[in-house]
Amino acid sequence: MTATATLTERYIGATIRSLKPEMQDDVRAELEASIADAIEARLEQGESGADAERAVLTELGDPGVLAASYADRPLHLLGPKYYLTWWRLLKLLLWIVPVSVVGALVLGLLLSGAAVGETIGQAVSVGLTVAVHVCFWTTLVFVVLERTGADTGVRWDVDQLPEAQEDGAGRSELIASLVFLGISAAALLWDRLRGFVVADGEGLSILDPQLWPWWIGLLFALLVAEAVFAVFVFRRGGWSTGAAVVNTVLALAFLAWVIVPLVRGELVNPEFLAHVTAAGGEGFAAGDAEAAGEGGILRILAVLLGFGVAAGVAWDVIDGWRKAVRARRA
Repeated sequence: MTATATLTERYIGATIRSLKPEMQDDVRAELEASIADAIEARLEQGESGADAERAVLTELGDPGVLAASYADRPLHLLGPKYYLTWWRLLKLLLWIVPVSVVGALVLGLLLSGAAVGETIGQAVSVGLTVAVHVCFWTTLVFVVLERTGADTGVRWDVDQLPEAQEDGAGRSELIASLVFLGISAAALLWDRLRGFVVADGEGLSILDPQLWPWWIGLLFALLVAEAVFAVFVFRRGGWSTGAAVVNTVLALAFLAWVIVPLVRGELVNPEFLAHVTAAGGEGFAAGDAEAAGEGGILRILAVLLGFGVAAGVAWDVIDGWRKAVRARRA
């Protein structure tokens, strides 16, 4: 093609260059004929040759798009055949993989005695990296499936229809919440008055008696607030954004109630810890002493307790927002 090639020749060349060699001659001939006919029709209407040619080629559009139509080549990353399968799998993986990796990382760092700032920094960095990798590799697999036309084997049928879900505001939910809160309050009183552990014929409380009355009083206030909140959600007939916010505040307040004395070493009764160490025998005591540089076995148990409480609080917060979003959509 020379520098003086017409617009039509340039357009046809741009269209066929990405086609298979065996298709190029046929497509060239077809385009030359159709473009010539379209230009001739415009010339008969009184347009100039240059204007008619430019108008016809403009109507044909981007030669890359035209070439893709001849080659039956998709111009999208993922089409409707694979999109929903990709999206559902990606959401599932993003819920599982980054959370599991970050959880294991944080637990390992806390057990090794890493600083809080270092733990948070590494958790955020690793979490973002894992999420990016999950998105990239999952999408890449489905792009390959799209281009090769492979069958994922996924078929929809009516058995996959989701069950009707409650929004968590039913009577059974209210009763379960109030019963749990009542048992929690009774357990606190029993631990203080009778003790759950008997040592030398006397009851031994698990929680530090120094938490009474103010710190335990704060916990009772949180329990009452949770009960009032459960009744409010039931009376309202469902969750809302405001309810999710209140639930988040109450959950974080409970987490702070546990973590603050736990970090200070003031949550568990020292006499109970001494009893546990003595009951564990010389091997337990020796192991705890050998691990003193890392905080000892009891510190490891404290980290596991804090991690478990944080995980439960996180789920409570997520579940509250999930119910609020579902109620708003309904």
